[in-house]
Amino acid sequence: MKKIVMFYGQECPHCHIMMHAVEDLNKDEEIEIEKCEVWHNEENAERMRSYKEIIGQACGGDLGVPAFLDEDEKRAICGEMPHEKLKQWINEK
Repeated sequence: MKKIVMFYGQECPHCHIMMHAVEDLNKDEEIEIEKCEVWHNEENAERMRSYKEIIGQACGGDLGVPAFLDEDEKRAICGEMPHEKLKQWINEK
């Protein structure tokens, strides 16, 4: 099973849009997406900061939300995107 972490902000409109894609992908038995809110949860924010090098590179140089992290492959993708693009990225490796 492919495990992905989604870092999001509770009030972020882009994150809310991506939640629909995440819910659809979580129905797939081959994909599990863990959601971690980072604007109001310091523990989750610290976890995200621990991957600053990987996520920052994907987000154009700094941390941003929504950010999707593949901890096993040490890669990330950032921002609002079509459902199919996220699914393709998840299944790349």
